[in-house]
Amino acid sequence: MASTFKTLLFSTLYPSSIRPVHGVFVETRLRELLKSGRVESKVVAPVPWFPSTNPSFGSYAKMAATPRFEQRNGIEVFHPRYFLPPKIGQNIAPYVLAAGALPTIRKIIRDGFDFDLIDAHFYYPDGVAASIIAEKIGKPFICTARGSDINLYRQFKTPASFLRSTVAKAGANIGVCRDLAEQLIELGADREQVHSIRNGVDLQRFFPVDRSAARQALGIEHSGMLWISVGNLIELKGHHLLVDMLAERTDANLVILGAGPMRAELEARAKSLGVANRLQLVGQQPNDKLHLWFSAADVTFLASSREGWANVLLESMASGTPVVATAVNGTPEVVASADAGQLAKSRDVQGLMAALDQLLATYPDRAATRRYAEAFSWEETTQHQLAVFEKVCGEMG
Repeated sequence: MASTFKTLLFSTLYPSSIRPVHGVFVETRLRELLKSGRVESKVVAPVPWFPSTNPSFGSYAKMAATPRFEQRNGIEVFHPRYFLPPKIGQNIAPYVLAAGALPTIRKIIRDGFDFDLIDAHFYYPDGVAASIIAEKIGKPFICTARGSDINLYRQFKTPASFLRSTVAKAGANIGVCRDLAEQLIELGADREQVHSIRNGVDLQRFFPVDRSAARQALGIEHSGMLWISVGNLIELKGHHLLVDMLAERTDANLVILGAGPMRAELEARAKSLGVANRLQLVGQQPNDKLHLWFSAADVTFLASSREGWANVLLESMASGTPVVATAVNGTPEVVASADAGQLAKSRDVQGLMAALDQLLATYPDRAATRRYAEAFSWEETTQHQLAVFEKVCGEMG
């Protein structure tokens, strides 16, 4: 009989009833594991403490409004609080995160869920905090790198020191792409304990809809070329480059899905370039509606300066829409065929325009783009993750 495992998923990147799309890719991976019938799990997803739920405080108010406990899709999720002081928070974050979560974790064990290992996601500060907790309760832990937690925080002295210590202590170190796996090895992880386990794509949630029908459902009246860009409104995602591109392609409209601090800047940029009438900022959209937005578009752009494994690319392809993306980190592993889309040789308007022109010149059949995405199902990912659980728990006796 195959082994079964009790795991405690630990990460600040996990959805809640207040922030339903926050870290949804972590929840999706867990849900796929649970489908195997070989895993039982509870989730500890700490949130920073904040004193007020007044909506005027924006994202801080949402964190304050997060319930201490809830059930999502049949999974018990605990949201203990931790206090993160401003300015000095980055360097002490692992300690305060561990201190805030530890009482809840001890209670989970006392209440009868004596789990086999901690399954942490996002190395800094979450994975570092997991290593502290694991040592205190005598459990093994593994951690999955997802992008900025490695390729950003390793650039800072104190976080880099924490990261090197954590990868040495982990029972297994996982990267969602080969690039992140190699970075973990560069940080000192034993190559034998490093795994590249990519995310899959939910082929039931993301599927092609007739382009005209999708536009009609979303109230999009534009019948010409439509571009979609999905992600937080921050410089990292490169939405500003696409606004600049509108000035070059007068036949295109751009819809940006996401929320964040650059909204006013993007609106002002579009106005100054005379393209405001061809830009829509529609905010954050429900995950179960994203396939309509992808289906409505001719191209999905991802102009990021860094990425781990960009789920948005596979979600677009599964919806039948090819992509244009910057060739950073794990993205070349995702966009590896003309049926998937094109990679820009440089992260600027010229590079993105060249990739777009190449895509339009060899535009793939939507069915071929969907078939490409179908090769990225969750089954292989789940089996690999279960093999890691087996190895780590076996080594612990």
